Amino acid sequence: MSKLYGAQQRALQDRYDTRRLADKIEAIVIQSEVSDMDKGFIESRDMFWLTSIDEQGQPTVSYKGGDPGFVKVIDNKTIAFPLYDGNGMFYSAGNINGNGKVGMLFMDFEKPHRVRVQGVAKLSATDPLMKDYVEAQMIARVTVSAIFPNCPRYVHRMQKVKASHYVPRAQCETPLAGWKRIDIIQDDLPKQDQGKAAKAGGVVTIEEWFGKVIAGDPEA
Repeated sequence: MSKLYGAQQRALQDRYDTRRLADKIEAIVIQSEVSDMDKGFIESRDMFWLTSIDEQGQPTVSYKGGDPGFVKVIDNKTIAFPLYDGNGMFYSAGNINGNGKVGMLFMDFEKPHRVRVQGVAKLSATDPLMKDYVEAQMIARVTVSAIFPNCPRYVHRMQKVKASHYVPRAQCETPLAGWKRIDIIQDDLPKQDQGKAAKAGGVVTIEEWFGKVIAGDPEA
């Protein structure tokens, strides 16, 4: 009996005559542990996409970025990554605390190559790995239930232009996020960020900030 497919998947597989293929993929491709090859690929990535489930049962996806190596494979069943300062919603983090089931998609656009991970995540602000990440707010540890490569056929080949200067790094001060300069949110910022806009170039309107985003301004 399949651990991956339910009635809805089976119905579509039968419609398009792919049940045999799907069973073969589950048998030989989908693993429950991280291999050495998977470890090397995951730890070489500087970004991934994280899916989580909110309290209403709705799926959501977010982008997580850092320097290569910011995602660590602790052992063949555990993947860890930091949660850096975000927009204050703590949406993915809150989802994980309510329902730990997550998905992770790691991508290499140059090769191309991609790996999917499914598992259960837990967050901790006292994890021993906190010392390894500058400005991390929490560490997520994901217990892997399934890991498998995806076909690269439709992955567009692209190259990285430049790393984000907002990624926390020990050798330099992290700039204030561009959106934290927006005038209408100054009174709502966490206390640690209030007053910093003046030192970062002054406040801007929300229209000015969105203009920077649309223009691809690295200060956005």
